Amino acid sequence: MTHMPDTDSFDLVVIGAGPAGYVAAIRAAQLGMSVACVEKDVAPGGTCLNVGCIPSKALLHSSHLFSEATSGLKAHGIQTGDVSLDLSTMMKRKDRVVKVLTRGIAGLFKKNGVTLIRGRARFAGPGAVTIDEGPDAGRRVQARNILIASGSVPIELPDLPFDGSRIIDSTAALALERVPDHLVVVGAGAIGLELGSVWSRLGARVTVVELTPGVTPGMDVEMSGLLRRALEKQGLTFRFETRVASATTRSKGVTLTLRDPANEISELEADVALVAVGRRAHAEGLGLEALGLDLDERGRIPVDEAFATAVPGVHAIGDVIAGPMLAHKAEEEGVACVERLAGLAGHVNYEAIPAVVYTHPEFAAVGRTEEQLRADGTDIRVGRFPYAGNGRARTMGETDGAVKVLADAETDRILGIHIVGAGASDLIAEATVAIEFGASAEDLARSVHAHPTLPEALKEAALAVDGRALHV
Repeated sequence: MTHMPDTDSFDLVVIGAGPAGYVAAIRAAQLGMSVACVEKDVAPGGTCLNVGCIPSKALLHSSHLFSEATSGLKAHGIQTGDVSLDLSTMMKRKDRVVKVLTRGIAGLFKKNGVTLIRGRARFAGPGAVTIDEGPDAGRRVQARNILIASGSVPIELPDLPFDGSRIIDSTAALALERVPDHLVVVGAGAIGLELGSVWSRLGARVTVVELTPGVTPGMDVEMSGLLRRALEKQGLTFRFETRVASATTRSKGVTLTLRDPANEISELEADVALVAVGRRAHAEGLGLEALGLDLDERGRIPVDEAFATAVPGVHAIGDVIAGPMLAHKAEEEGVACVERLAGLAGHVNYEAIPAVVYTHPEFAAVGRTEEQLRADGTDIRVGRFPYAGNGRARTMGETDGAVKVLADAETDRILGIHIVGAGASDLIAEATVAIEFGASAEDLARSVHAHPTLPEALKEAALAVDGRALHV
């Protein structure tokens, strides 16, 4: 492979510097390829680092601290006196976190010899892209292989078009200049619940409108119920099986017209409506028509098991292809794809990709749900263990939640693990390793866990698969 490319010729050009693209670019450079990564936004990192995963977690942490200071510390004998919110400082801290991490990607590119090209990429034909906009506009880049990692964008509902002030997407919800008196969140998935939690903790009244019967659609129904009850205790209000039929904006708010399960019409007044019904693949503007490359029915780029499209030399990964829209899924696809290009055996185990909802308590899961397994006719045994039975959870005052282990009734192989509770985003790592290595519930139950720790709840749930949990 060419190690010292000329200005406009590379072994690999990656379109997009989000988690999928920047990780793929770095790994390809490690494997000896000459690599360029094209990014249309000012800073690398994509949605995740700039207006998604990272800034939302910064605000979730800050808002949790504010909530603890105002109401949670008294139980620990900590008297704080008057506590006030400085939203501007909180937002500046969030922006600093983002800035440090995006600069870090630029540094990693420099360290690994990846050329960062700033602008919007468009295919000029097989093996070539031009830069249409941005600082490097007019540049033409050729490559043996081109990898599309253009990500996704928020879904905009026809009856709720974004206006940036009264009807907003998740990006705008991360930068509100004041706490709304009443925030309506349309969609009870991860994004809606996380951002709803942020503003609820900071003082907003939050109503979540959801088309399905419960929160976190597609996740384990029993565990979703635990999360819903915990969020209701925190003050969030839910309107399930309800559709937003229309919206009327005014100078100081928005009026939503709702249609409930009985087909009754009602109105809901709010300062701001956050539409968080999911994301869609972002493949527009790439000039795919120049390649004769068609999208599927959901606007995604079809690929094979090696992430290759129907056009030789063109691959795609991350949110722009089928599968869960998760940063870590995208990263693993980036690594697997370029390793295959280098002749290695890159692979992604889609049965062992964790998902996390960063509310409080958190909801983390890996593997299949009880509903999926029963629908497939799989005979399973279920082990459950409540956080209330865990010593460490008691000392922390974090007794909401439970761990649920699903195992094959015949082989005892773990097929799914679902956790609602404090630290679930950390506990799910052990669960993911267990599924990756084909562990049985007995394997997990026999593994020694330090005491007192939250992971003991995972061990107890594995013991409960065989009906022998010790502390409940």
